[in-house]
Amino acid sequence: MSYRVVVDSCGELTEEMKQDGHFLSAPLTMQVDEYDFVDDETFDQADFLAKVAASPNCPKSACPSPDFYRKAFEGEEDHAYAVTLSAQLSGSYNSAQLGKSMCLEEYPDKKIHVFNSKSASIGETLIAMKIRECENAGMSFKEVVQKVEEYIASQTTWFVLETLEALRKNGRLSNLKAAVATALKIKPVMMSTPEGSIQQLGQARGINKALVKMVDNIVEVTEHPEERILAISHCNCRDRAMMVKDALLGRMKVKDAFVVDTAGISSLYASDGGIIVVV
Repeated sequence: MSYRVVVDSCGELTEEMKQDGHFLSAPLTMQVDEYDFVDDETFDQADFLAKVAASPNCPKSACPSPDFYRKAFEGEEDHAYAVTLSAQLSGSYNSAQLGKSMCLEEYPDKKIHVFNSKSASIGETLIAMKIRECENAGMSFKEVVQKVEEYIASQTTWFVLETLEALRKNGRLSNLKAAVATALKIKPVMMSTPEGSIQQLGQARGINKALVKMVDNIVEVTEHPEERILAISHCNCRDRAMMVKDALLGRMKVKDAFVVDTAGISSLYASDGGIIVVV
């Protein structure tokens, strides 16, 4: 059966995925003061980060329209899937669901499913890869949905950021209980909750100690790593990302591993120097 996977642009597509005709990115948009950015192939991370650093205001973002998702679902493919940012963090999931409803009004027999990633960034990437794996294995639409939902339930996202200001100012840290002592260079180690919101796992004095704490937790809680893919995204800090990758691979064996640059929305929230890990 033919299929299409629409991934909102918080999910970074690898170069290989960009060449695979099954995947389509649904771009979010960002605004920094009077400057507008589209999270697609035109996105310039260096320019974006420079404008964010120069602005006293918090950048804003907007999710893809329901009409974009509707059009994406209306192709000739037998099965259509969307993978969106956690519904706890963005309106992208609701927008995709509305786009699905609009499509089904005209094509009632179309098979469409919208996955709430309960994650972001490379968490979405891995979910899209899992859909492809299931489709290539010849599973039915129902089987793909079941397997991928089970995979989402097993997934955890970890991250360590230089600053949490973008997340805080945009109201994404409502469940954060521990104070962030920026003046003392305290760096929180953050992780996703099963519902897809954000919680604090711990903290450390300085970014490197926080990364070590994150690596320790990943190794401790990851079951059957040999069956999983290690994915890391970074915002303008490839050397730091490679250090984390090497530290993890030195302590556990995984099926595969890759590192990507954050795209626009992930760059907005990870901020310069941020690291995101999903296994």
